[in-house]
Amino acid sequence: MDELERLRREIERVDRRLLEALNDRLRLVSRVNEHKQATGAPTIDAEREATLVRELVDANEGPLSDAAVQALFAAVLDVMKQEGRRESRAPAAPSAPRETPVGTLAVVGTGLVGTSVALAARRAGTGRVRGWDADPRILAESGLGGAGSLAEAVADAELVVVAVPVGALVETAREVLEAAGPETTVTDVGSTKRAIADGLADPRLVPGHPLAGGATGGPARAAADLFDGASWILTPNAASNAAGVELVERFVTSLGARPITLDAETHDRLLALTSHFPHALANVLMQEVARAGDEALGYAGASLREMTRVAGANAAVWTDIFLENADLIADTVRGHRDALGDLERALRDGDRSFFEDWIAQAARARSRMLEYAYRTEARMLSRIRVRIPDKPGVLARITQTLGAAGINIEDFELRHVSPEYGGVLVILVSGSDNAELARTLLRREGYAAA
Repeated sequence: MDELERLRREIERVDRRLLEALNDRLRLVSRVNEHKQATGAPTIDAEREATLVRELVDANEGPLSDAAVQALFAAVLDVMKQEGRRESRAPAAPSAPRETPVGTLAVVGTGLVGTSVALAARRAGTGRVRGWDADPRILAESGLGGAGSLAEAVADAELVVVAVPVGALVETAREVLEAAGPETTVTDVGSTKRAIADGLADPRLVPGHPLAGGATGGPARAAADLFDGASWILTPNAASNAAGVELVERFVTSLGARPITLDAETHDRLLALTSHFPHALANVLMQEVARAGDEALGYAGASLREMTRVAGANAAVWTDIFLENADLIADTVRGHRDALGDLERALRDGDRSFFEDWIAQAARARSRMLEYAYRTEARMLSRIRVRIPDKPGVLARITQTLGAAGINIEDFELRHVSPEYGGVLVILVSGSDNAELARTLLRREGYAAA
């Protein structure tokens, strides 16, 4: 035991010397960074870092393996960069609190979106939030502490948010309006808007639809930050009270979303094209592949998995959406049928010029879409393809490496190939300099980054 204790004390002394050395290194790094900032030189020198790690590996006499030396010093370099950025970062001014315009809120329908509205409202400072759901089990799961009846839930509420499936939306909103007081404003979160906007001419009603949610729902998945940065479309009708519209706009903003006003017809037409039809198409694709049997399912590529991500989404919710917006979705299907006819003719005719123009148009359209999504010019966005092994911790290592260098990941896609091959991580970054630096850093870590 005396020998064991001696060894332990020796390890403690080594650890202290290592800690002192790391702190000395950080002080030196800080001085180097000050010099670079004064001269305008880049803070990160990926090539020098890679050379340093190689020299340390070459100098290693063991018993540490070369791989261990590379991993340890790569981690040290990343921590030093993180600490350097922390020291140079000026204290951030406290963000202005979101001030809710609503003191008493009622949420009718406590699924994913309804419960998230309640949680976001509480975060924004709403003092009283009452929930009600036709299914007591869902209400209990939401944890909102509900009312005994719909009428009790909406009594004295300044704002009522109706968050039920669109198949029950008009009838539920009508019940809410009948039970609510004359000063109460009522809005909803339904994915289709014509039925409620055209069917209920009440000045207290301001129909709406947040573009947020998920393929699967339920109050257990609710989150207060679900609407942060999301677009929230409002479709007031001719009868909607201007004060009510303003109240809902301010409430939506307090939840972290961006209110946008459209008429109900435009909303439903745009959503038919950009949301409802893609869901329908995902189901069609999945069923067509399944008809070919397990062989086709077994050989399905990453592109099919990406295109069918939303296939099979909540059947009850999406059946209602398809039926409520049936005419506009059918119009979209007809338009795509015509486009598929052109595609079929070009395939049978071997029309090269058709495909060259067709693909180029699609590329330009996708670039414009990405510019809207990431708020930057498409030419500034670079895709980095990284093969990754199928084992824990890989994604964390990659994001830590890029984060330590101050490289923001705009978006990413993870494509699993097989347990043997692993997968492909596609990272989207803004700026050619960032892209080149990211590739260099990832290659330093041993990844093939193209």
